[in-house]
Amino acid sequence: MEERKYTGQLVFGLDIGTRSIVGTVGYKRGDQFIVVAQRTKEHETRAMLDGQIHDIMKVGETIRDVKAQLEKATGRKLSEVCIAAAGRVLRTVTTHVEYPFTGDKEVSQEDIYGLIAAGVEKAYQEFLEEQQEEDLKFYCVGHSVVRYYLNGYPMGNLEGHKARTIGIDLIATFLPDDVVDGLYKAVEIAGLTVSSLTLEPIAAIMLAIPERFRMLNIALLDVGAGTSDISITNDGCILAYGMIPMAGDLLTEEIAKHCLVDFAAAEQIKRDAGEMETISYTDIMLLPQTISSEEVKRVTAHVIEDMAEQAADKIKELNGGKPVSAVFVVGGGGKIPGYTEAVADKLGIARERVALRGEEVMQQIIFEEDVKKDSLLVTPIGICLNFYEQSNNFIFISFNDKRVKMYDNNRLTVADAAMQVQFPNDGLFPRRGKALEFTVNGKQRMARGQLGEAAVITINGQAADIYTPIHANDIIKVIQSTAGEPGKMTVGELPEMTESLSVYVNDKRVEVPRFANVNKVLQSGYYEICEGDQVEILNYYTVEQIVEFMDVVLEPSMKLYVNNKLADKDTPVYENFSVVWTEGEMAEYAGEAEGTDSFDEAEEETEETVETAMQPVDGKQEEVPRTISVIVNKQPIALTGKSRYVYVDVFECIDFDLSRPRGKGIVTTLNGRPAEYMEPINDGDVIEIYWRS
Repeated sequence: MEERKYTGQLVFGLDIGTRSIVGTVGYKRGDQFIVVAQRTKEHETRAMLDGQIHDIMKVGETIRDVKAQLEKATGRKLSEVCIAAAGRVLRTVTTHVEYPFTGDKEVSQEDIYGLIAAGVEKAYQEFLEEQQEEDLKFYCVGHSVVRYYLNGYPMGNLEGHKARTIGIDLIATFLPDDVVDGLYKAVEIAGLTVSSLTLEPIAAIMLAIPERFRMLNIALLDVGAGTSDISITNDGCILAYGMIPMAGDLLTEEIAKHCLVDFAAAEQIKRDAGEMETISYTDIMLLPQTISSEEVKRVTAHVIEDMAEQAADKIKELNGGKPVSAVFVVGGGGKIPGYTEAVADKLGIARERVALRGEEVMQQIIFEEDVKKDSLLVTPIGICLNFYEQSNNFIFISFNDKRVKMYDNNRLTVADAAMQVQFPNDGLFPRRGKALEFTVNGKQRMARGQLGEAAVITINGQAADIYTPIHANDIIKVIQSTAGEPGKMTVGELPEMTESLSVYVNDKRVEVPRFANVNKVLQSGYYEICEGDQVEILNYYTVEQIVEFMDVVLEPSMKLYVNNKLADKDTPVYENFSVVWTEGEMAEYAGEAEGTDSFDEAEEETEETVETAMQPVDGKQEEVPRTISVIVNKQPIALTGKSRYVYVDVFECIDFDLSRPRGKGIVTTLNGRPAEYMEPINDGDVIEIYWRS
């Protein structure tokens, strides 16, 4: 596709309706919203009823088709989408929250966000207490501020004012999770992720009733194919939301029964009746038939009356038992001839005060394509506009069954959620077993424990890791990482024990294994070292030990010599020393014998200690440890004690406490690219680890 350039961030909104799916792509420019492209496709089957998805796969395929058309029109790959849920089984809670300051404080935007979030959280708790359907789980899909309070007095905008106390009246709306989950799954089938979710009446009111009109007592009636969504405004606020499961499809079903046709043919007859006096069709008996538009009106008149009456009753219920001053009607179902008049009559207000809203509310909407502005477009565009209202807000997620409030910066990850709930840092990363610490020849030595299993993380049942992005209403499950086996080592696995001692016995070279004293007790190479053991690798044998090793029997009359000097069985024998036993006398002389060190020099010899920690693997010694040098945050860091290293090993060598967040997220890079915590690192690698501001 040919890529096109735009002056603003493109927003993709989907109106997933009962009869059709409308996709809109556009961007904001000042106070205007520029619609770059808009595409519509009707469901080929009745995959949705009353605003709820019944066939997720078919709806997902239709969304995919709309997405493909828009990608072709815009020259852009679309991956995120804004959606809205119909108000089926809608629940609302109105609550009040106050937040006191310690003294007079200038109210910031962050204070307001926190106040709104507290209101939503309180509404959710109140909803749970009142909920009757214990087996149903509900999501908060939208909320609206009814009124702000400054020091107890109503206030239109709190920002910038000095206050001792701020408060809020807020209305929150909840829907069952099966409604929301169905929308998410259908969108995922189309290869999209949800960037924002709202309620259809909230989206529609964004465009249909601007803030300057909300001082008036007005009802917005969004009549679709399966549902009629309602919202009420007064005193500059949105007061209530509601829904009735009646809309245009009822008329279609009535026509289908009367004309003996399927639903698709009845839908066509309904549309043609608004434009033609006589409509021709074929019934299910394959007989040609005709019907006049007047007959269609007569057949559907009682349905229109019923729809209008229920809409009027719901409006009065939401408005405190009295009619509103005016009704704005949007949506395709609202265009049914006679519907607006019937609603006005049922409410008992003048007919001219119930009217379709289309082009009148789209003065700030610019279409780059040739599109007729009418009531059908209000909700699809409102869904896009709602994105800008939610982009700097708080979201709620579930973390191990705990409801968590988070500030949404559009870059949240599992790691951020873990920090928010103070999930232990070592519960995310594979943990080593307890290290075994001991000394060898007076110097500290350590055998590392084995690495355990990494944390098992899922989001909405799908595998994830700590870097996976999260969104509103996500369900995160984390099973803590496990610790590996504790460090183990035998005396024989010590590097110092791998080399034997070479001595000369009666002029023959003999290799003898080294001995070790553990806590001053002689031990073999099979001894398993314990915590705090003091191991001394002996760099000498006694003459008696050499005799025993060679399994010889010395006659009592034999004389012993070490380096040509008369000795006894307790005389120490060091590397390259010579031992002789003979029946006769042997000439002693000072100095060095060929190939040997003098005894005095040997007594001053010191041992070089290998200070590399070894780690057992499957009971065998691992390959020789190595040391590598990497650059971490522009500082050289040496890693030692292992044969190979992974990214997470760096955290053991730097001061970086993940349990105390100092930013909005963690950035980890390896040689300039994002890093995975279990990927290998090598000598000279450049690493950055820091908090994102």
